Amino acid sequence: MPQFRLSEAARLLGVSDDTVRRWVRAGQLTASEDAAGRKVVDGAQLAGFARAQAAGPEDPSAVGRSARNRFVGLVTEVVADKVMAQVELQCGAHRVVSLMSTEAVRELGLRPGVLAVAVVKATTVVVETPEGSR
Repeated sequence: MPQFRLSEAARLLGVSDDTVRRWVRAGQLTASEDAAGRKVVDGAQLAGFARAQAAGPEDPSAVGRSARNRFVGLVTEVVADKVMAQVELQCGAHRVVSLMSTEAVRELGLRPGVLAVAVVKATTVVVETPEGSR
């Protein structure tokens, strides 16, 4: 089972090392020691904790849909020509880029600072692992 040092866990969760140490002291995360005597967190536990902590903003659209991947964020950039546009959203720590018609950009009123929801329904999702993490 993969284990992550507290500093690695902090980077993966987007918080400081001190925050992870506080969670360990409070019993929210369980740390053990690896063979080198460093504090580590079990990968499966960290994954469950990350999921529980990932309370993003509510989807304001109130629309039922089959797509499960919704990213609420702010439009940060719109690059448009006569026909097509590239719209960039910052959804928490994630940058989402969408290509759409310039007409759709106008109809939706997309411009930097506007709240938007990126809905992703993909038949292909590529998953990679870093070298040596197996």
